[in-house]
Amino acid sequence: MPSPTSTASAPTTQMSSEERRVLAGTLVGTTIEWYDFFIYAQAAATVLAPLFLAPLSAENPGLAQVISFATIGISFLFRPLGAIVAGHLGDRFGRKKMLVFTLILMGLSTSLIGVLPTYAQVGITAPILLVLLRLIQGFSAGGEWGGAALMAVEHAPTNRRGFFGAFPQIGVPAGMILATATLWVLTSVMGPAFQEWGWRIPFLLSIVLIVVGYLIRRAVEESPVFKQLQERRREASAPLGQLFRHNTKEVLLSAAIFIANNAAGYLLIAFFASYAMKALRMDQPSVLLVTALASFGWLGATLWGGWLSDRIGRVRTFQIGYSALALWAVPMWFLIDTKSLLWYFVALFVMTLGLGLSYGPQSALYAEMFPAKVRYSGVSIGYALGAILGGAFAPMIAEMLMNHFKASWTIGVYIALASLVSLAAVSLVRETRGVDLGVEPQTV
Repeated sequence: MPSPTSTASAPTTQMSSEERRVLAGTLVGTTIEWYDFFIYAQAAATVLAPLFLAPLSAENPGLAQVISFATIGISFLFRPLGAIVAGHLGDRFGRKKMLVFTLILMGLSTSLIGVLPTYAQVGITAPILLVLLRLIQGFSAGGEWGGAALMAVEHAPTNRRGFFGAFPQIGVPAGMILATATLWVLTSVMGPAFQEWGWRIPFLLSIVLIVVGYLIRRAVEESPVFKQLQERRREASAPLGQLFRHNTKEVLLSAAIFIANNAAGYLLIAFFASYAMKALRMDQPSVLLVTALASFGWLGATLWGGWLSDRIGRVRTFQIGYSALALWAVPMWFLIDTKSLLWYFVALFVMTLGLGLSYGPQSALYAEMFPAKVRYSGVSIGYALGAILGGAFAPMIAEMLMNHFKASWTIGVYIALASLVSLAAVSLVRETRGVDLGVEPQTV
């Protein structure tokens, strides 16, 4: 782990024009990437089962929904591969190049989902093509987060890394708000036509978003830490090999720290709305609107979490967030089951506060846990493994718990236990705030 620096940057509050471009580039890029990812997750919760698993959906709708949720998780299995490839190349050739590459790859795969034929048109080929494009999405997402996080943190003043690092993080709730709001508008305006062909529109909109994101990211300079690293690099170095020789502990800890946040986050993204609409028979457009509004709590709390970690430390902020998430995980279900839109909003909004505090400091914490030579690989692989263990199959597990126990609070127990695991993991990390992110930090 990098050692604390003895020469922390002087406090500064004003941003340079380049710093503003970096924050805009990481925020816009991650928002677009996660819009793509979440559009699929929410479509899987609402429309994909009858369209791509038609025979099974007619015979056993519950099992078809479980399998539809499983296609969300399948893509996570390719995240580590994306993290390894993007991390290795990013450590060698730069964060910026990989950010542009992953953005374009995600956008293309998302847009192609919007033109796929359904089961009624081509039979079993339809779900096969859907899963293939979903795997490409997973590969892209595996490389996206690490590059965006490091671009933000490595451009930041030492005393503001948590705040800067929160900008790629808020791209996740921003992407969810954009995705959910898009679905709300379309379902409200189109009615039954949305189920027939309107579901394709949000996927096709990704083409426009990718162009915008590409233009913004192209204007961002390469990370200053990576530029220093290039000047001193020995050509014989092998970042990925060095990562697992010297930093396996950090990779495993970073994965465990992310489990609960990703599991709870994917329930917010893909399960709550489906449960409210299908199990509780609540109005679809209203549920989507309230879910989008509650997600603003996630956005605000994430930014606050990054800011707070610059003041009280990364580990302490994580501990507060996971404690809150563990305590709220079960009670929230009794509010949701009232079938009241107001209490549904309160349940989700309060949960997002714990989510944000355990997500905002993540970029800074992870960047400070790894030496510069292997930083992209380390944060990307740790993040990807945590996503597999946490969110990959969380909606599917939640659906299975409901089918078996017929009690929603059992899902809360699942999230509470995951929160305790991640709380224990982050408590094992020595506080990283203020460490030197230079090219030759010491390790332990």
